[in-house]
Amino acid sequence: MPPKLLTYLILALLAASAAAARRHPSPASSAAAGEPVYLWPLPRNFTSGSRTLLVDPDLALDGQGPGGAAAAVAEAFERYRSLVFSPWAHAARNASGGYDVGKLTVVVASADEKLELGVDESYTIYVAAAGGVNSIVGGATIEANTIYGAIRGLETFSQLCVFNYDTKNVEVRHAPWYIEDEPRFAFRGLLLDTSRHFLPVDVIKQVIDSMSFSKLNVLHWHIIDEQSFPLEVPSYPKLWKGSYSKLERYTVEDARDIVRGKGYPKLWPSPKCREPLDVTSNFTFEVISGILSDMRKIFPFGLFHLGGDEVYTGCWNATPHVKQWLHERNMTTKDAYKYFVLKAQEIAINLNWIPVNWEETFNSFKENLNPLTVVHNWLGPGVCPKVVEKGFRCIMSNQGVWYLDHLDVPWQDFYTSEPLTGINNTAQQKLVLGGEVCMWGETADTSDVQQTIWPRAAAAAERMWSQLEAISAQDLETTVLARLHYFRCLLNHRGIAAAPVTNSYARRPPIGPGSCFIQ
Repeated sequence: MPPKLLTYLILALLAASAAAARRHPSPASSAAAGEPVYLWPLPRNFTSGSRTLLVDPDLALDGQGPGGAAAAVAEAFERYRSLVFSPWAHAARNASGGYDVGKLTVVVASADEKLELGVDESYTIYVAAAGGVNSIVGGATIEANTIYGAIRGLETFSQLCVFNYDTKNVEVRHAPWYIEDEPRFAFRGLLLDTSRHFLPVDVIKQVIDSMSFSKLNVLHWHIIDEQSFPLEVPSYPKLWKGSYSKLERYTVEDARDIVRGKGYPKLWPSPKCREPLDVTSNFTFEVISGILSDMRKIFPFGLFHLGGDEVYTGCWNATPHVKQWLHERNMTTKDAYKYFVLKAQEIAINLNWIPVNWEETFNSFKENLNPLTVVHNWLGPGVCPKVVEKGFRCIMSNQGVWYLDHLDVPWQDFYTSEPLTGINNTAQQKLVLGGEVCMWGETADTSDVQQTIWPRAAAAAERMWSQLEAISAQDLETTVLARLHYFRCLLNHRGIAAAPVTNSYARRPPIGPGSCFIQ
């Protein structure tokens, strides 16, 4: 049966069986009377019923459509199956059967695996018992236009699957389910800073895995900064001598696997002035070009963050040859800052990168920025409205509400912060790509990075994925809090060290004995 026809039939069936299944356009409704919907982030639209279905521990994948047989789909299915079922589940399987869901059909309309900003992440899910009154097709079906939508659907399906400790079966409760879902924003990011404290590759991979559980889709890897340069750059092999130690480095192979430096003193204006880099030297821009060229071979994605924040230009005036250079060109240090940023943008654009710059560049010389520039807000509220009014795209990371290293910012602030505040024009709203929570690493390393990120990052993740009307309809301190407690416990079950939700100070351990669901 063609995928679209299947969807139409399911919709028709749901309309005809309203007595058995209830429509939930907003999270204020629940899968059972008075019970929150324990899916995170909340899907765009869904219906549910009152049945409980048993899921076969030997659940099989049936990939259909041009992209259904993709290796990425099969690998994701196996990954989620291992999260849903215990290692002993097969041995405890009921030999006589009796399972309602024995097969997961994944229909993917396109075989194109290109990953880029704005890729289609939409999906639909239908789960019902074989041969039941409310069933056309037994088992579970995920339909998506791309493999990435299918993977998002697999995450949601895995959250529908709940282990029953009395019967030792995995169940889907409140079936039949029909879920129709897509993200509200294309860019839903997490900045991970490995320049202030080195994070091993396996830790970075674990962070990426944990991001997928809340449907965050962009890792902004802040690899280098003033404190260390731990990344191998083949064109300039001395750069990574700026790492903290030889054991705290990332090879090109590491970077591929994860998909100003001490080595070149000529980049500095002087030994006492190590930042910003020497704006007068052609060598500075040769190195920038070399770094961006090498990074282009490793990272196939469109955006490259060029920074531009907190630039202290007084060091230039204190360096004689830089001061002379400025004088000869009748330039101020502010002019030199603009010159540096625009030259770096030109290099990036020539290498087919889309430049991203912190908001100071927009605040200082918006009229000179390349039209392709994506402006990254961080200093405070009210920036994105000004950015999109000038026709630029914007990413929100207001430090007062979305900086994870600010340990006194509660989950409620992460959840209620709205990227479109102050933007009423529909065309301008589309210029807001989304947002990014930032895990700056001055006070976080392998010992505490995950519990600093989670669960507060999940609060922002639902804000960026779910529809505004749906999340606004929830009661923050009852419905949302109960759901976030549940999701935090799910993260813990999956091996992610998410801290208690209602900590007065983030990442602190529990203050005493108690259930995961109320800490």
